[in-house]
Amino acid sequence: MAYQNLIVETKDKIGIIKINRPAALNALNSQTIQELNDAVHELSENPEVRVIILTGEGKAFVAGADISEMKDMNKEEAMDFSRRGHKVFSFIESQEKPIIAAVNGFALGGGCELAMACDIRIASDTAKFGQPEVNLGIIPGFAGTQRLLRLVGTAKAKELIFTGNLIDAQTALSMGLVNQVVPADKLMDFVLEMAKKITTKGPLAIKLAKRVIHRGSRSDFDTGSSFEVEAFGECFGSGEAKEGMNAFLEKRKPKWS
Repeated sequence: MAYQNLIVETKDKIGIIKINRPAALNALNSQTIQELNDAVHELSENPEVRVIILTGEGKAFVAGADISEMKDMNKEEAMDFSRRGHKVFSFIESQEKPIIAAVNGFALGGGCELAMACDIRIASDTAKFGQPEVNLGIIPGFAGTQRLLRLVGTAKAKELIFTGNLIDAQTALSMGLVNQVVPADKLMDFVLEMAKKITTKGPLAIKLAKRVIHRGSRSDFDTGSSFEVEAFGECFGSGEAKEGMNAFLEKRKPKWS
């Protein structure tokens, strides 16, 4: 599929989506949001792809939603724009292949929200994060009010959203907003190495682990535990557990089907 605002490639069981609007700091307009939806669907349905990496071209990951597109929206248009962003980001979060955000620069507003929809966030040491929407007289519109509080806690989420302050990568790390911080020139090498490691694991086990974590995060402990029991049994029913355990006992690498 051809994309105007994305660069999409696959290699070694890894799909890479690069948002490519550097002149606009990769701001998310309606077309880019739709292309993100299409690209993630394409890679999630590709049986050769095990892990997806999402990053940005230039000095920004995503600097936010496109203000030039939003400024003349009425209430109904704004709600529709928000719903479309919610739908795409929810799919990014819930589809069953791990998605790693390689946050190469500014991740502000919709960019921070996009990173939070990914499973793992690795930031360059030059990255900046924030939800500065209140500076424009609006609030986060792509579930930032919900994902941020779940990642950093209610108090810190309120602080970031109410003040509109930007934070650096180390502060984001200390809050639990990102998993790791690496030098900017090592970012993609680090993320690719992590993605390659994940591709060597049991593919069904990875899929089920993500599914159970995602469903469990929205459930009480007992309900989440029941999801785990069912998925644990599914690993054995598939034959993947037998291959993994036999490979361990025979001191060889497993051959995943």
